[in-house]
Amino acid sequence: MQTSVDCLPCFVRQTLDTARACSPEPAVHEWLVRDVLRLLSEIGLDSSPPVIAQAIHRRLREMTGIDDPYGAEKERFDHMAEELLPGYARKVASAADPLDLAVRLAIAGNVIDLGAKTGLTEREAESEIDRAAAAPICGDLEAFRRRAERAEHILYLADNAGEVFFDRLLIERLPRGCVTVAVRGAPVINDATMADACDAGLAELAELIDNGSDAPGTVLADCSAEFRRYFREADLIISKGQGNYETLCDESAPLFFLFRVKCPAVAAHAGAPLGAHVLAGLPPITAGGAAQ
Repeated sequence: MQTSVDCLPCFVRQTLDTARACSPEPAVHEWLVRDVLRLLSEIGLDSSPPVIAQAIHRRLREMTGIDDPYGAEKERFDHMAEELLPGYARKVASAADPLDLAVRLAIAGNVIDLGAKTGLTEREAESEIDRAAAAPICGDLEAFRRRAERAEHILYLADNAGEVFFDRLLIERLPRGCVTVAVRGAPVINDATMADACDAGLAELAELIDNGSDAPGTVLADCSAEFRRYFREADLIISKGQGNYETLCDESAPLFFLFRVKCPAVAAHAGAPLGAHVLAGLPPITAGGAAQ
C-alpha cells in the first residue's frame, strides 16, 4: 500500500506533537518542524506511511536526544487500561460469545493511537472502548474463529501501548501455548515495546519477542531475522492496527488484520468506512477450510 501527499499534514502534526513533548519552547518546535519539512522534501512519497514516519521519528530522536518522546503518554494509557481491564475481563467471561466480545474490545483498543490523533484523553478512549460491544465488525468472525481453533503457531503483532491490555482479552481466548506476541524493537510514537507488553501481563500468556524495528508498522525488510522466522512459520498472524495493515496488506501470509479505520486512503483500500472496526482475513479460506 502506498502513501501520497494527503499524508503530509499528519506527518507535520506528529512532528509538532513530538516537539511539544520534548520541549516547551516554541523556537524548538519551529526548528524541528522546519528540519522535518526539509526531510520530507527529500523523501519519495511512494513508500507506505509507516516507512516515512519511521524516518521522521528517527530524525526527531536524533535531534532532541530523547529516545522515547511519548514515554509519559504511554505510561498514562497503560495505567488507564490497567484500571479498566478487570471490568472488561468480567464482561468477556460472562458474555454469550466471549470470543466475539474479546475481538471487539481488542479492535476498540486500537483507538489509543497518538499517531492518528493529537490530545487523545483517557475519557475519549474509554468512551470509544465502551461503545465497542455494540459496534458492527467489517469482516468474518466465524472465519477467524475457525482459523484460530486449528492454529498451532499464532503470531500476534501488537500495536500501541495501552491497547496491549485489551489484546490480553483476546489472547486469553486463543489456544494456550500457541501464541507469540511481537512488539516494536524500539520506541516510536506510542507503539508498544517489550516493557508495555510485560506491564500488560502478556508474558503470563504467551512468548514475547520484539521485531527488531523502529517503524510504526511491520516492515519485514527492516525486521530481525528472528522475527521473520516467526512470521514465516506462523499458521495464523493476527495483525493489530492500521500501521501493520499498511505495511502487510500486500504480503502473502495467513493474516487477519484487526484495526480501526482512521484515514480515507485506508478506508478505500480496505473497502470499509472511516471509523469502522475491521476484521479482515488474508488469504481467503476455501470451502474446505484451508488457507491458500
